[in-house]
Amino acid sequence: MTGFPWLLVDQNSDGADAVVAACADIDGLFADPGEPPVERYTLLGCTPAGRMRTACDGFGPTWLGNIGLEAIHRSDSKHPRECWECTEELLDVTVVDVRPAGFGVFDVTCEARLRIDPEQRKRRRGPDRAPEADGYVLTGITGEGEEKFGTCQDVAGVFRPRPERAPRPATLIGCRPEPRLQRAIDAFRRGAARHRRMIIASIFSVAYDGTATHMLDSGLGAEVSGVRPSALGDDLVDVTFESLYGDAIKGGRPLGAREIWECWRAGRPTEAGRWAAYPSALRHEWAGAALAHHRPGPDRPSGTTYHLDGRHVTDEDGFYCAIGEAINGPGGYFGWNAGALHDCLLGDWGAAPGFRLVWHDSAVARRHLVPGYDRRDWCPAITMDHLLAWLAEDGVEVELR
Repeated sequence: MTGFPWLLVDQNSDGADAVVAACADIDGLFADPGEPPVERYTLLGCTPAGRMRTACDGFGPTWLGNIGLEAIHRSDSKHPRECWECTEELLDVTVVDVRPAGFGVFDVTCEARLRIDPEQRKRRRGPDRAPEADGYVLTGITGEGEEKFGTCQDVAGVFRPRPERAPRPATLIGCRPEPRLQRAIDAFRRGAARHRRMIIASIFSVAYDGTATHMLDSGLGAEVSGVRPSALGDDLVDVTFESLYGDAIKGGRPLGAREIWECWRAGRPTEAGRWAAYPSALRHEWAGAALAHHRPGPDRPSGTTYHLDGRHVTDEDGFYCAIGEAINGPGGYFGWNAGALHDCLLGDWGAAPGFRLVWHDSAVARRHLVPGYDRRDWCPAITMDHLLAWLAEDGVEVELR
């Protein structure tokens, strides 16, 4: 399999992993994700509270951030009072119109987006069907927790059919099929049922030295829908995959991540700060690549001092890249979100708990990591104070310089 930069591997079969195919490229692996569209919703019969009240009265900001809609179930309902299956989240909410609907009650129209998680929707009702509810509790979601926004009797515009984006196909370019894929190709050519053309495989990036690294959370799950000779070689084919139930590639990466994985294909970086030129979304991809390439080793002892280069920590993802290199050297990993950082701080990721961190040029983070709103993840922004609190909770002594 040497010479091919990508491998597809079946990790679900009994016994050892089975290589499904090697290929020169995977069309569909790198594609910028869309974002939820801006829509209008009306909170009918709303009894507002907190910042929602001041927005309705015209005495406060009309932008409210995220709002959770928690269904109020009847006492005889089969659903528990706090039911995650019947909760929706409106994102980046701005009040655009308020009309009286009774004493202290309003119909409140907002511009916002609806968070729709396709994987979660497989296990619950669709976004076009309203839950059985006698109204909704409105909860503001802030960087410090939750805030009461009141209640409403009903909502308009949330529960309705929406046009679904066509699933994206994927094509293995310059592909050399192994037996498992060859059987699926043969099934396609003889017109066999879709399940006989199905391939489920993890995606691995192959370095120049032949080392294969699992691209975490990315995989192929679809049926063979086309085969043609490849322009890259007489013995190679281009194989197209499609799925009725979503994109052929699960966990695709943004377009800019291709450059990052090409960089890592040459080997682990030997120079710190290679991530600094990337915007926040691609810094996240850099930290993900660092995680994928991380090789466990012994922790350095408690009490060790590490030095974090803070010159480029202008966002949360920059912090994760910087602390990864502070602990584990150029290209090092030490978390890429809050939960992963906590796991690393418990040990077994290069540093035993109870270490000292000298944060150089901390004024850069203090200037940039401030309260706000993250329009990549559609949630309140993580601040420097959040990061310092997390480090302190896990016993890290931080010196700001």
